[in-house]
Amino acid sequence: MLSAQGLQKRFRSRAVVRDFDFELQQGEVVGLLGPNGAGKTTCFYMIVGLVQADAGAIRLDERDITGLPMHARARLGIGYLPQEPSVFRRLNVAENILAVLELRDNMNRAQRELMLEALLDELKIAHLAGQQGQSLSGGERRRVEIARALAAQPRYMLLDEPFAGVDPISVGEIQRIVRHLKERGIGVLITDHNVRETLGICDHAYILNEGSVLARGSPQHLLADEQVRQVYLGNEFKL
Repeated sequence: MLSAQGLQKRFRSRAVVRDFDFELQQGEVVGLLGPNGAGKTTCFYMIVGLVQADAGAIRLDERDITGLPMHARARLGIGYLPQEPSVFRRLNVAENILAVLELRDNMNRAQRELMLEALLDELKIAHLAGQQGQSLSGGERRRVEIARALAAQPRYMLLDEPFAGVDPISVGEIQRIVRHLKERGIGVLITDHNVRETLGICDHAYILNEGSVLARGSPQHLLADEQVRQVYLGNEFKL
């Protein structure tokens, strides 16, 4: 389990996050949502390792990883998909994935080639193998980025705005990929401004407001929560 207890963060005199608790099990999809300025991005970055918490603890199973940098967390099985494009623009799709596979010293060349082929098939991007990163559409780029993340064999995947900048068809593709990650036994954490798309694939979600958890529960539970509707979703929101 990936968890956080009592996370706090201040920027100068402003408390951005107050006593944030969180749990993510393998094989479930969890959303981290809230209005602008609610503290969700800071919480997400503390879990990833991009921002250091002022107080509290982050644990992977029973291990305290609060002070570990992002690359050390990655070696322990925590994958991260940033919002910004992260493909190597001048490498083709196959080379992008091999760049990660070549960091795995427990594999020989033949094993890397086999895993490359498996990932290309799994993410349905085999037809793009020879295409340069700079020529990919938003949805294609996302699939390549997820394939690269899977090349490191993570137990958890932290997705930052996975639906940003992609067309409606690609949104559906990414939702299917997230469900596939869940079926693989990977725990997925998503933070995104596209609330409907995110809640549509979550087992449960955390709604933050003013640095604290306002509500936590299944999408149906959150839709029925009067405070969540007043602060965030509005009365007309439907899944």
